Amino acid sequence: MISLAHSLRESPYVSYAYSYPHKTAYRPFEVPVRLEDAWATEDKKSLFLYLHVPFCEMRCGFCNLFTTANPNENIIVAYLDALKRQASEVRRALGDVSFARLAIGGGTPTFLSAPELACLFDIAENIFDCKVDLIPASCETSPLTADEARLRVLRERGIDRVSIGVQSFVEAEVRVIGRSQKTMIVEQAIERIRMLGFPVLNLDLMYGLPGQTVDSWHVSLQSALRFEPEEIYLYPLYVRPLTGMSQQAKEWDDIRLACYREGRALLLNSDYEQISMRMFRSRRVAKPDGAVYCCQDDGMVGLGCGARSYTRKLHYSSEYAVAAKGVQGIIESFIKTTTHSFNFAEYGFWLSKDEERRRFVVKSLLRADGLELDAYQARFRRSAIEDFPQLVELTSEGLAVFDSETLKLSVAGLELSDAIGPWLYSSHVHDLMKNYELR
Repeated sequence: MISLAHSLRESPYVSYAYSYPHKTAYRPFEVPVRLEDAWATEDKKSLFLYLHVPFCEMRCGFCNLFTTANPNENIIVAYLDALKRQASEVRRALGDVSFARLAIGGGTPTFLSAPELACLFDIAENIFDCKVDLIPASCETSPLTADEARLRVLRERGIDRVSIGVQSFVEAEVRVIGRSQKTMIVEQAIERIRMLGFPVLNLDLMYGLPGQTVDSWHVSLQSALRFEPEEIYLYPLYVRPLTGMSQQAKEWDDIRLACYREGRALLLNSDYEQISMRMFRSRRVAKPDGAVYCCQDDGMVGLGCGARSYTRKLHYSSEYAVAAKGVQGIIESFIKTTTHSFNFAEYGFWLSKDEERRRFVVKSLLRADGLELDAYQARFRRSAIEDFPQLVELTSEGLAVFDSETLKLSVAGLELSDAIGPWLYSSHVHDLMKNYELR
């Protein structure tokens, strides 16, 4: 393993480390896996249901998500039909199941018309018996698609959290990343979300944009705080291959660290608590009662092109692409998939015992509440420190501290999450990611 000091010298900005293994570590399976077999031994009492809508009104210059811009209506209708067929087969394979959380993402789900959005909820409720109005349920939107008709469908069908990608309240900054968005339109969209009474509003902001300064970043933060969002996500800009901005050089020794520190300080002083490097939550938000979904203990059922599904041992999805031609080809293949073929996973990653343990460590440590050593011991009957002795290096470098029975990243460690996460990846995953052929 590369030393931590060497890794941090290279760059504190390696990649978003929000999932493990990374999607570029996925590969075609030699033998397709029957979903009934994949889920047979899983606890299915509190799963996460995720629906993916791979459509947007525009393709942002930084975006490497699985989405395509402005498809024609025939593609949308055919996609929703395939999604419904897939849902029926997956439901049959799962058997007795219940869901503790729902999310609709993309892409931009609200690119769909109001009646088309209603179809997504019909799939969740009628096929999966998902009680949307009784569980935490989230949907993503954009300023240009957050009109009243669409938002009313979300609210009436049980969505209690809306996440809107703003990126910046400075028009010149969003223009350079390929978004023709007026600040007035952004503010009107947020006001509509507030008017309809969604309990949780999340705003996504981005720092490190071309032409941005720490001062202009502060302006965006203050503009966001005027709406008193329950959550704010602060994302550093990453310029990835095949994206619109990929011709621009982006070095790590820029203003991103200064912007992160400015944003963190302002939000903490504005009565927000830090959940991870990116996520901040208002202290006004009540803590959830009872058991809720936990990524470490519960699985995720993903529906649609670009959606990932997780069992403890198997992660699977459709194939992945960024370039328009590659994305469109995968969507067309999904639409043409026979109903019977939806019974099988053909692409993904099998987790060895070591990878299961590593995933637990990575996903726990990168949260502000840290890695609970007793929870690791209870799950794996092993010591996390003995399994991953390199964790001690974090403490010696001042990047983590032992707090009772928990290993937590320090303030200095949290701001380096996007380097610490990849540093903990296995050599096998690193090799797969390195050799992945992006299309």
